[in-house]
Amino acid sequence: MPPTRDVLPTGRDFAAYARTHWPRLIVTARLLTDDPGAAEELVRRTLVRMCARWRRVPRDDRDFHVRRCLVRGHLRRLRGRRAARRRAVVVLRVWEGLADAEIAQLLGCSAGAVRARFRHGLKAAGGDPGRLREAYARAARDVVPSEVPLADLRAGGRVRRRRRLAVASAACAALLVPAALLAADRVGAGGAQDGTSGTRAGGGAGSATSPVRVVAPGERVTVGKGVRVWLTADGGHWSVPTDLPGDNSDRPGDGPGVSVRVDSVPDGFFLSGLFHGLNGEPGRVEVSAGDGRTTAKVLVLAGNPGWGIWYASAPLPEKNMRMLFDAGGDERIVTVYDASGRVAARSDSTWRRI
Repeated sequence: MPPTRDVLPTGRDFAAYARTHWPRLIVTARLLTDDPGAAEELVRRTLVRMCARWRRVPRDDRDFHVRRCLVRGHLRRLRGRRAARRRAVVVLRVWEGLADAEIAQLLGCSAGAVRARFRHGLKAAGGDPGRLREAYARAARDVVPSEVPLADLRAGGRVRRRRRLAVASAACAALLVPAALLAADRVGAGGAQDGTSGTRAGGGAGSATSPVRVVAPGERVTVGKGVRVWLTADGGHWSVPTDLPGDNSDRPGDGPGVSVRVDSVPDGFFLSGLFHGLNGEPGRVEVSAGDGRTTAKVLVLAGNPGWGIWYASAPLPEKNMRMLFDAGGDERIVTVYDASGRVAARSDSTWRRI
Protein backbone atom coordinates (compact mmCIF):
# COMPACT_ATOMS: atom_id res chain seq x y z
CA MET A 1 0.00 0.00 0.00
CA PRO A 2 1.17 3.59 -0.61
CA PRO A 3 2.49 5.39 2.47
CA THR A 4 -0.20 7.05 4.57
CA ARG A 5 -0.32 10.83 4.83
CA ASP A 6 1.24 11.80 8.13
CA VAL A 7 -0.41 14.51 10.17
CA LEU A 8 1.69 17.65 9.91
CA PRO A 9 3.19 18.84 13.17
CA THR A 10 1.68 22.00 14.56
CA GLY A 11 3.52 25.29 14.54
CA ARG A 12 6.62 25.92 12.47
CA ASP A 13 8.87 23.16 13.88
CA PHE A 14 11.11 22.13 11.00
CA ALA A 15 12.94 19.58 13.15
CA ALA A 16 9.73 17.69 13.93
CA TYR A 17 8.75 17.67 10.27
CA ALA A 18 12.18 16.43 9.13
CA ARG A 19 12.24 13.60 11.70
CA THR A 20 8.69 12.52 10.86
CA HIS A 21 9.00 12.60 7.07
CA TRP A 22 12.64 11.62 6.49
CA PRO A 23 11.95 7.85 6.03
CA ARG A 24 9.04 8.40 3.61
CA LEU A 25 11.02 10.94 1.58
CA ILE A 26 13.97 8.55 1.37
CA VAL A 27 11.70 5.80 0.01
CA THR A 28 10.15 8.11 -2.61
CA ALA A 29 13.58 9.38 -3.65
CA ARG A 30 14.88 5.80 -3.90
CA LEU A 31 11.98 4.90 -6.22
CA LEU A 32 12.74 7.96 -8.35
CA THR A 33 16.52 7.49 -8.56
CA ASP A 34 17.02 3.74 -8.02
CA ASP A 35 20.25 4.67 -6.25
CA PRO A 36 20.56 4.67 -2.43
CA GLY A 37 23.31 7.31 -2.32
CA ALA A 38 21.60 9.60 -4.83
CA ALA A 39 18.27 9.20 -3.01
CA GLU A 40 19.66 10.33 0.34
CA GLU A 41 21.51 13.24 -1.25
CA LEU A 42 18.32 14.31 -3.06
CA VAL A 43 16.33 14.34 0.20
CA ARG A 44 19.12 16.21 2.00
CA ARG A 45 19.21 18.93 -0.69
CA THR A 46 15.42 19.15 -0.66
CA LEU A 47 15.16 19.66 3.11
CA VAL A 48 18.02 22.20 3.10
CA ARG A 49 16.16 24.26 0.52
CA MET A 50 12.90 23.96 2.46
CA CYS A 51 14.59 24.83 5.77
CA ALA A 52 15.85 28.08 4.25
CA ARG A 53 12.29 29.24 3.49
CA TRP A 54 10.32 27.25 6.08
CA ARG A 55 8.57 30.29 7.55
CA ARG A 56 7.15 31.18 4.13
CA VAL A 57 5.68 27.73 3.44
CA PRO A 58 1.92 27.55 4.21
CA ARG A 59 1.44 25.16 7.13
CA ASP A 60 -1.41 23.28 5.44
CA ASP A 61 0.57 22.84 2.19
CA ARG A 62 3.95 21.71 3.49
CA ASP A 63 3.67 18.20 2.08
CA PHE A 64 2.91 19.63 -1.36
CA HIS A 65 5.81 22.09 -1.33
CA VAL A 66 8.32 19.53 -0.02
CA ARG A 67 7.22 16.89 -2.53
CA ARG A 68 7.35 19.42 -5.38
CA CYS A 69 10.88 20.50 -4.36
CA LEU A 70 11.97 16.85 -4.20
CA VAL A 71 10.58 15.81 -7.59
CA ARG A 72 11.62 18.96 -9.45
CA GLY A 73 15.08 18.85 -7.89
CA HIS A 74 15.46 15.30 -9.19
CA LEU A 75 14.23 16.20 -12.67
CA ARG A 76 16.43 19.30 -12.92
CA ARG A 77 19.51 17.10 -12.61
CA LEU A 78 18.17 14.90 -15.42
CA ARG A 79 17.04 17.72 -17.71
CA GLY A 80 15.79 16.49 -21.07
CA ARG A 81 15.37 12.85 -20.02
CA ARG A 82 11.83 11.90 -20.93
CA ALA A 83 12.06 8.55 -19.16
CA ALA A 84 12.76 10.30 -15.84
CA ARG A 85 9.58 12.39 -16.09
CA ARG A 86 7.56 9.30 -16.96
CA ARG A 87 9.01 7.41 -14.02
CA ALA A 88 8.25 10.33 -11.71
CA VAL A 89 4.61 10.32 -12.84
CA VAL A 90 4.33 6.56 -12.26
CA VAL A 91 5.86 6.81 -8.78
CA LEU A 92 3.59 9.70 -7.81
CA ARG A 93 0.47 7.93 -9.11
CA VAL A 94 1.14 4.32 -8.03
CA TRP A 95 3.17 4.79 -4.86
CA GLU A 96 2.16 8.21 -3.54
CA GLY A 97 -1.45 7.77 -4.67
CA LEU A 98 -1.79 11.27 -6.11
CA ALA A 99 -4.47 12.27 -8.61
CA ASP A 100 -3.60 13.53 -12.10
CA ALA A 101 -4.44 17.13 -11.15
CA GLU A 102 -2.10 17.01 -8.12
CA ILE A 103 0.73 15.55 -10.20
CA ALA A 104 0.17 18.22 -12.85
CA GLN A 105 0.59 20.93 -10.20
CA LEU A 106 3.76 19.29 -8.92
CA LEU A 107 5.34 19.04 -12.36
CA GLY A 108 3.95 22.27 -13.79
CA CYS A 109 2.21 20.61 -16.75
CA SER A 110 -1.32 19.73 -17.83
CA ALA A 111 -3.34 16.77 -16.56
CA GLY A 112 -3.43 15.44 -20.12
CA ALA A 113 0.38 15.36 -20.22
CA VAL A 114 0.36 13.49 -16.91
CA ARG A 115 -2.01 10.83 -18.28
CA ALA A 116 0.11 10.40 -21.42
CA ARG A 117 3.33 10.04 -19.42
CA PHE A 118 1.66 7.57 -17.08
CA ARG A 119 0.57 5.38 -19.99
CA HIS A 120 4.06 5.31 -21.47
CA GLY A 121 5.76 4.89 -18.10
CA LEU A 122 3.44 2.08 -17.02
CA LYS A 123 4.00 0.29 -20.31
CA ALA A 124 7.77 0.52 -19.85
CA ALA A 125 7.41 -0.84 -16.29
CA GLY A 126 5.37 -3.89 -17.34
CA GLY A 127 1.87 -2.49 -17.70
CA ASP A 128 0.39 -3.85 -14.44
CA PRO A 129 -0.21 -1.27 -11.66
CA GLY A 130 -0.85 -3.97 -9.06
CA ARG A 131 2.44 -5.76 -9.66
CA LEU A 132 4.27 -2.45 -9.83
CA ARG A 133 2.80 -1.44 -6.47
CA GLU A 134 4.00 -4.71 -4.97
CA ALA A 135 7.46 -4.15 -6.45
CA TYR A 136 7.53 -0.68 -4.94
CA ALA A 137 6.49 -2.09 -1.57
CA ARG A 138 9.30 -4.66 -1.68
CA ALA A 139 11.79 -1.96 -2.60
CA ALA A 140 10.52 0.20 0.26
CA ARG A 141 11.01 -2.64 2.76
CA ASP A 142 14.62 -2.94 1.65
CA VAL A 143 15.30 0.74 2.31
CA VAL A 144 16.91 1.39 5.68
CA PRO A 145 16.94 5.17 6.16
CA SER A 146 19.89 6.65 7.97
CA GLU A 147 19.52 8.97 10.93
CA VAL A 148 18.23 12.41 10.03
CA PRO A 149 21.25 14.78 9.65
CA LEU A 150 19.30 17.53 11.37
CA ALA A 151 22.31 19.66 12.28
CA ASP A 152 23.56 19.61 8.67
CA LEU A 153 20.09 20.44 7.35
CA ARG A 154 19.76 23.43 9.64
CA ALA A 155 23.28 24.64 8.89
CA GLY A 156 22.67 24.37 5.15
CA GLY A 157 19.36 26.17 5.52
CA ARG A 158 21.00 29.01 7.42
CA VAL A 159 23.65 29.39 4.71
CA ARG A 160 21.02 29.57 1.97
CA ARG A 161 18.95 32.01 4.02
CA ARG A 162 21.96 34.27 4.62
CA ARG A 163 22.76 34.24 0.92
CA ARG A 164 19.22 35.25 0.08
CA LEU A 165 19.27 38.02 2.69
CA ALA A 166 22.60 39.24 1.35
CA VAL A 167 21.19 39.45 -2.16
CA ALA A 168 18.09 41.26 -0.89
CA SER A 169 20.25 43.68 1.13
CA ALA A 170 22.39 44.42 -1.89
CA ALA A 171 19.28 45.07 -3.94
CA CYS A 172 17.89 47.42 -1.30
CA ALA A 173 21.20 49.26 -1.10
CA ALA A 174 21.27 49.65 -4.86
CA LEU A 175 17.85 51.27 -4.67
CA LEU A 176 18.33 53.37 -1.53
CA VAL A 177 21.71 54.95 -2.35
CA PRO A 178 20.54 56.68 -5.57
CA ALA A 179 17.33 57.73 -3.80
CA ALA A 180 19.32 59.24 -0.93
CA LEU A 181 21.60 61.10 -3.31
CA LEU A 182 18.59 62.41 -5.21
CA ALA A 183 16.93 63.54 -1.97
CA ALA A 184 20.13 65.29 -0.85
CA ASP A 185 20.37 67.05 -4.19
CA ARG A 186 16.79 68.28 -3.85
CA VAL A 187 17.42 69.53 -0.32
CA GLY A 188 20.53 71.35 -1.53
CA ALA A 189 18.51 72.94 -4.31
CA GLY A 190 16.11 74.36 -1.75
CA GLY A 191 13.16 72.25 -2.83
CA ALA A 192 12.74 74.12 -6.09
CA GLN A 193 11.25 71.10 -7.86
CA ASP A 194 7.70 69.94 -7.37
CA GLY A 195 8.37 66.30 -6.40
CA THR A 196 7.82 64.84 -9.87
CA SER A 197 10.77 62.62 -10.57
CA GLY A 198 12.10 61.72 -13.98
CA THR A 199 14.07 58.70 -12.71
CA ARG A 200 12.92 55.14 -13.14
CA ALA A 201 13.70 52.45 -10.60
CA GLY A 202 13.09 49.43 -12.76
CA GLY A 203 14.74 47.14 -15.23
CA GLY A 204 18.08 46.69 -13.50
CA ALA A 205 19.43 43.69 -11.70
CA GLY A 206 19.33 45.61 -8.42
CA SER A 207 15.55 46.06 -8.33
CA ALA A 208 13.76 44.72 -5.27
CA THR A 209 11.88 41.44 -5.50
CA SER A 210 8.09 41.53 -5.39
CA PRO A 211 6.47 40.50 -2.09
CA VAL A 212 4.75 37.18 -2.86
CA ARG A 213 1.89 35.81 -0.75
CA VAL A 214 0.61 32.24 -1.16
CA VAL A 215 -3.17 32.01 -0.67
CA ALA A 216 -5.70 29.20 -0.51
CA PRO A 217 -8.35 28.81 -3.25
CA GLY A 218 -11.11 31.36 -2.67
CA GLU A 219 -9.29 33.12 0.18
CA ARG A 220 -10.37 36.79 0.16
CA VAL A 221 -7.53 39.29 0.45
CA THR A 222 -8.11 43.01 1.01
CA VAL A 223 -5.57 44.77 -1.21
CA GLY A 224 -6.95 48.30 -1.22
CA LYS A 225 -9.76 50.49 0.10
CA GLY A 226 -12.89 48.56 -0.87
CA VAL A 227 -10.91 46.19 -3.13
CA ARG A 228 -10.82 42.46 -2.42
CA VAL A 229 -9.27 39.82 -4.65
CA TRP A 230 -9.14 36.03 -4.59
CA LEU A 231 -7.86 33.18 -6.73
CA THR A 232 -9.53 29.97 -7.77
CA ALA A 233 -8.41 27.16 -10.06
CA ASP A 234 -9.88 28.99 -13.08
CA GLY A 235 -8.25 32.39 -12.49
CA GLY A 236 -8.39 35.66 -10.54
CA HIS A 237 -11.46 37.50 -9.24
CA TRP A 238 -12.05 41.08 -8.05
CA SER A 239 -14.59 42.80 -5.83
CA VAL A 240 -14.34 46.58 -6.23
CA PRO A 241 -16.39 49.61 -5.11
CA THR A 242 -17.73 50.09 -8.65
CA ASP A 243 -18.44 46.77 -10.34
CA LEU A 244 -17.47 46.38 -13.96
CA PRO A 245 -19.91 44.80 -16.43
CA GLY A 246 -19.37 41.07 -16.93
CA ASP A 247 -18.18 38.42 -14.49
CA ASN A 248 -15.36 40.60 -13.07
CA SER A 249 -12.78 37.84 -13.43
CA ASP A 250 -9.66 37.07 -15.42
CA ARG A 251 -8.37 33.70 -16.59
CA PRO A 252 -4.71 32.81 -17.16
CA GLY A 253 -3.59 32.20 -20.73
CA ASP A 254 -1.20 29.56 -22.02
CA GLY A 255 1.75 31.75 -23.01
CA PRO A 256 3.59 34.43 -20.99
CA GLY A 257 1.52 37.57 -20.55
CA VAL A 258 0.12 40.09 -18.11
CA SER A 259 -3.21 41.92 -18.05
CA VAL A 260 -4.02 45.35 -16.60
CA ARG A 261 -7.12 46.50 -14.69
CA VAL A 262 -7.89 50.08 -13.74
CA ASP A 263 -10.51 50.42 -10.98
CA SER A 264 -11.78 53.71 -9.57
CA VAL A 265 -11.41 53.83 -5.78
CA PRO A 266 -11.93 56.69 -3.27
CA ASP A 267 -8.25 57.74 -3.29
CA GLY A 268 -7.61 57.52 -7.02
CA PHE A 269 -7.20 54.56 -9.37
CA PHE A 270 -6.27 51.04 -8.32
CA LEU A 271 -4.04 49.10 -10.72
CA SER A 272 -3.96 45.31 -10.75
CA GLY A 273 -4.08 42.38 -13.15
CA LEU A 274 -3.20 38.78 -13.87
CA PHE A 275 0.21 37.47 -14.97
CA HIS A 276 0.54 33.99 -16.49
CA GLY A 277 2.76 31.62 -18.44
CA LEU A 278 5.80 31.89 -16.17
CA ASN A 279 8.04 29.05 -15.04
CA GLY A 280 7.42 29.49 -11.32
CA GLU A 281 6.85 32.67 -9.34
CA PRO A 282 7.96 36.05 -10.75
CA GLY A 283 11.09 37.72 -9.45
CA ARG A 284 9.32 41.06 -9.45
CA VAL A 285 6.49 42.93 -11.14
CA GLU A 286 7.13 46.60 -11.95
CA VAL A 287 4.37 49.12 -12.58
CA SER A 288 4.73 52.53 -14.20
CA ALA A 289 3.31 55.21 -11.91
CA GLY A 290 3.40 57.99 -14.48
CA ASP A 291 6.50 59.64 -12.97
CA GLY A 292 8.51 56.54 -12.10
CA ARG A 293 8.21 52.80 -11.50
CA THR A 294 7.20 50.91 -8.39
CA THR A 295 7.34 47.25 -7.37
CA ALA A 296 3.93 45.58 -7.22
CA LYS A 297 2.77 42.91 -4.77
CA VAL A 298 1.86 39.40 -5.90
CA LEU A 299 -0.67 36.75 -4.88
CA VAL A 300 -0.25 33.15 -6.03
CA LEU A 301 -2.35 30.05 -5.46
CA ALA A 302 -0.66 27.20 -3.60
CA GLY A 303 0.26 24.49 -6.08
CA ASN A 304 -0.29 26.67 -9.17
CA PRO A 305 3.09 28.16 -10.08
CA GLY A 306 3.36 30.38 -13.12
CA TRP A 307 0.33 32.63 -12.69
CA GLY A 308 -1.28 34.89 -10.14
CA ILE A 309 -2.53 38.40 -9.38
CA TRP A 310 -0.30 41.48 -9.19
CA TYR A 311 -1.47 44.74 -7.61
CA ALA A 312 -0.03 48.14 -6.83
CA SER A 313 0.56 48.80 -3.14
CA ALA A 314 -1.26 52.15 -3.26
CA PRO A 315 -3.86 53.81 -5.50
CA LEU A 316 -2.54 55.90 -8.37
CA PRO A 317 -3.38 59.63 -8.02
CA GLU A 318 -5.42 61.23 -10.78
CA LYS A 319 -2.47 63.35 -12.00
CA ASN A 320 -0.35 60.21 -12.49
CA MET A 321 -3.21 58.52 -14.30
CA ARG A 322 -3.45 61.46 -16.67
CA MET A 323 0.27 61.18 -17.38
CA LEU A 324 -0.20 57.53 -18.35
CA PHE A 325 -3.10 58.34 -20.65
CA ASP A 326 -1.14 61.17 -22.26
CA ALA A 327 2.01 59.08 -22.77
CA GLY A 328 2.81 58.50 -26.40
CA GLY A 329 4.45 55.62 -28.20
CA ASP A 330 4.48 52.01 -27.12
CA GLU A 331 3.64 52.48 -23.45
CA ARG A 332 3.62 49.20 -21.53
CA ILE A 333 3.00 50.00 -17.91
CA VAL A 334 3.55 46.53 -16.38
CA THR A 335 6.73 44.46 -16.73
CA VAL A 336 7.12 41.00 -15.21
CA TYR A 337 10.63 39.70 -14.50
CA ASP A 338 11.47 36.07 -13.79
CA ALA A 339 13.66 34.87 -10.92
CA SER A 340 16.84 35.45 -12.95
CA GLY A 341 15.94 39.09 -13.66
CA ARG A 342 15.00 38.62 -17.32
CA VAL A 343 11.81 40.14 -18.75
CA ALA A 344 9.15 37.42 -18.82
CA ALA A 345 6.12 39.45 -19.96
CA ARG A 346 4.96 43.02 -20.63
CA SER A 347 1.45 44.41 -20.71
CA ASP A 348 -0.12 45.15 -24.08
CA SER A 349 0.44 48.68 -25.37
CA THR A 350 -3.34 48.98 -25.93
CA TRP A 351 -4.17 48.42 -22.24
CA ARG A 352 -5.90 51.83 -22.01
CA ARG A 353 -8.68 50.55 -24.26
CA ILE A 354 -9.75 47.94 -21.71
